[in-house]
Formats: sequence, structure tokens, C-alpha cells
Amino acid sequence: MKFIDYIEERIWFVIFQVSVIFLISIYFKLFELPIEAVVILDVIWILGMMVYLFVSYSMKKKEYDEIISIVDNLEEKYLIAEILKKPKNFKNKAYYYALKKACKSMNDKIVDLESDIRDYHDYIESFVHEIKTPISAISLLCDNRQDMNIKSQVNKINNFVEQMLFYARSDSVEKDYFIRKISLEDLVHTVIMDYRENLMQNRICLDIDNLQNCVYTDEKWLVFIIGQILQNSIKYMDKEDKLIKIYSLNKKNKIVLVIEDNGQGIRDCDLPRVFDYGFTGTDRNKEYSTGIGLYLCKKLCDRLNLSIDIESVYKKFTRVTIVFPKTNLYKEDTEIG
Repeated sequence: MKFIDYIEERIWFVIFQVSVIFLISIYFKLFELPIEAVVILDVIWILGMMVYLFVSYSMKKKEYDEIISIVDNLEEKYLIAEILKKPKNFKNKAYYYALKKACKSMNDKIVDLESDIRDYHDYIESFVHEIKTPISAISLLCDNRQDMNIKSQVNKINNFVEQMLFYARSDSVEKDYFIRKISLEDLVHTVIMDYRENLMQNRICLDIDNLQNCVYTDEKWLVFIIGQILQNSIKYMDKEDKLIKIYSLNKKNKIVLVIEDNGQGIRDCDLPRVFDYGFTGTDRNKEYSTGIGLYLCKKLCDRLNLSIDIESVYKKFTRVTIVFPKTNLYKEDTEIG
């Protein structure tokens, strides 16, 4: 808030004071008072008005800056009406009343929306758990009949259902995860077993090396993340000799898990957008693409304090890296070991 802005707001007060000075000067002139007395009176009046305006501006600016600071530092800004002091100014009381009513209406709306979202998430989780029973039954029936074509389609359905569940939970990861020490070798083995039919059906070779490293994270969420990456690698294979490499690197302050394939790769113009919601690429086969998988991987990695990155050369390879920082838990475990 600038002084000139405050003067513009009080312009009618200034005009009134100047008018009063002018009228008093004329009045004193009519009584033929010494011009020096009139000038002194005018100067005193103007100085008094300026002091009043400056002091008033300082008080208003302090109040203004305090409100701005409170708003800037408040995370849930719709709660501002609960924090602001009730003003004494008659005009500001009306604005305060309007702000109170608007914030209450907004808070009520937020409570209703949060309730609807919770109900939606509960329904999704219930639906996923219920539908997994018939999916498992169909999968078992396919195993008994050795019908790999139907089994492949059932696996796709199961993957989409899993994706739906993790998408519904992705905004509340902190309420549904358990950090513990995990062997990358065991973790990758679990994911490979989940996708073994797809790997065999597509005749994909695996090159697994140096997975003896351990990390601290949530196993369930990480299995899903690696599964989505592996699923993408399988989906976009276009070479005759199909190969997926999975290995880890133990660096000074981090452990890096690398998943690399020799599939069709990603165009340079698409790379910055691969983690965007719904993005499926400009030239990829979109028959089974939703654009959700990598978006979820990025979102879940952010929630788990992991970083994920993709490098690719079109028509040559795609390399996904997941970085696990070496936290205090890792360092303490190393010292004990």
C-alpha cells in the first residue's frame, strides 16, 4: 500500500480541509487581520493535516501489511475469516461480514466435497476387492484349461483394476503405507512373477543384475510402480530380439534402480510430457493406452520422496530410473551391519 494510494482514498477529506483553509483565510481577510497571522494559521493547519494523514497512513499500512502477511503464510486460505480480527471501522465491518459468510459457505462446500470423495474412494476400494474374486476365479480356470489367450486378457483386466485402486488411493499415500527395509532383488522378483505370462507370451528376455541393494520404502506401492513401468516396456516392444534390463547402482547418497528396454522408444518432443495425466504419445499404439500409468508412478514417487526420470532414444531404447535417497534409516542400518 503506497502513500499516494492512501491519499487517493482520502481525497475528499483533503479537498474538505483545503476548502476550510481557503474559507478561513477569506474570513480573516475580511476582518483585515495581518497577512502574517493568516499565513501562520494556514501553515499550522496544513502541517496538522499532513501529520494526521501520515500517522493515519502508518497505522493503516501496518494493518494492511499484517493482513497480507497472514494471508500469504496461511496454507488453507479459505480459513482467513477465522484468523482476521474484527474491524472497528463501520465500512470494514460490512466487508468482514461478507468475508465471513463467503468463507463459511466455502468451508461447508469443501466439507461436502471431501465427504463425497471419501464415499467415492470407499466405493472404489470395495468394488476392487469384490471384483478381484471373480477375476481370480477366471484366472484359475484359464490355468486349468491352459488357455493363455483368455488368461492374457484377464491379466489386462486385473492390471486396470489395480490401476483404478492405486489411483483412488494416490491422494492419501501417507495413510496407507509402511516404510521398511526391502531387498530390490525380492521386490523385482515379485513383479516379474506377476507379469511372467506377459513376458513369456511376448518372448521377452530379461537381463537382471546387481540387485543386492536394499532400500527403505513401502513394498506395496513400489511393486505397483515397477509393475507399471514393466507393463509399459512390454507394451511398446517392437524389436525381434526383445530385451529388458533391470539393475541397480549403489552411489554415495542414493541407490538407483534402472529398468531399460530396447523397445520403440519415445520421441524427444514427447519426453517432457510422459508423466502428464492422460498423455499417450504422438505416435504410439493407443489401443490399450490410458496415459495413467506413468502419471501415477510420478505421483506416488513424489509422495514416497523418491525421484523418477525417463531417458529415451527414439527407435532404440527407453531407460527409467527410480532414485532412493539414503536416509538416516539406511545409514544407521549400515553402521549396525
